[in-house]
Amino acid sequence: MQATVGDQIHIHGRSVGMADRKGEITEVRGTDGEPPYLVQFEDGHEGLIYPGPDTVIERQQQH
Repeated sequence: MQATVGDQIHIHGRSVGMADRKGEITEVRGTDGEPPYLVQFEDGHEGLIYPGPDTVIERQQQH
């Protein structure tokens, strides 16, 4: 998995009733866009994550 600063991250809930989480990647700490990623989530929390198979990277729009 590779990402850049500004990409959106979408973590799908792993069980029934577990909400999805979305946020923006604010820092890429791995080499060549690899994890871990520092993410600012929509609810205001910030966390360092190593994305799993339930995670999708949504690339930022290039103009």
